Amino acid sequence: MQYFKHETAIVDDGAQIGEDSRVWHWAHVCAGAQIGKRVSLGQNVFVGNKVTIGNNVKVQNNVSVYDNVHIEDDAFCGPSMVFTNVYNPRSFIERKTEYKDTIVRKGATLGANCTIVCGVEIGEFSLVGAGAVINKNVKPFALMVGVPAKQIGWMSKYGEQLDLPLTGTKTVKCPNTNDIYVLEEDNVKLIEG
Repeated sequence: MQYFKHETAIVDDGAQIGEDSRVWHWAHVCAGAQIGKRVSLGQNVFVGNKVTIGNNVKVQNNVSVYDNVHIEDDAFCGPSMVFTNVYNPRSFIERKTEYKDTIVRKGATLGANCTIVCGVEIGEFSLVGAGAVINKNVKPFALMVGVPAKQIGWMSKYGEQLDLPLTGTKTVKCPNTNDIYVLEEDNVKLIEG
C-alpha cells in the first residue's frame, strides 16, 4: 500500500488510490473510486463508486463525494460541503439512472458548508464562498457567494480577489505571482508571468 489509511477507515477492494494519499478516520472509499496522488480524505469522508479525484486534492471532514462527481487536480472541498447527484430526489422513486455529472475543475475551492447542486461545472481556480448554493455553472476564476450563489468578483490562481469589475475590459497583475489576468467582456483569462 503506497498510501496511508487510518485503522478506522474502510477502503473497498478495487478502489484505486494514488501514492502519498491519506485516508483519515472513519472515511469510506467505495470499490470503483479512482483517487490520485497526494490526496487527503478527511475524517468521515465518503467517496462513491463512480467518482474520480485528481492529484493534490483536499477533501475536508464530513464531505460525501457521490457517484458522478469528478474533481480535477488541486481542488479543495471545505468542511461539510455538500454534493448532490439527483436533481429531484424522492425516497420512494429510484433515480439511479438519472444521476447528473458534476465537474470541479482544476484548482477550484469549495468553501465550508456550501452546496453544489448536481449537473454543474465549477470553473478552474474559481472560489465558492462558505454556505453558498451553486445551482448553475461557475466561470473560471469567479468568486461566488450567497443563496442562490451570485458572482461578486474574480479570484487569482493564488487565491486572492482581483481588482476587476464583473464585466468590461481590463488587465491586472497579481502582486503575489506577477501573473497577468485579462478581463474581456465577462470572462477572465490567465497569462502566466
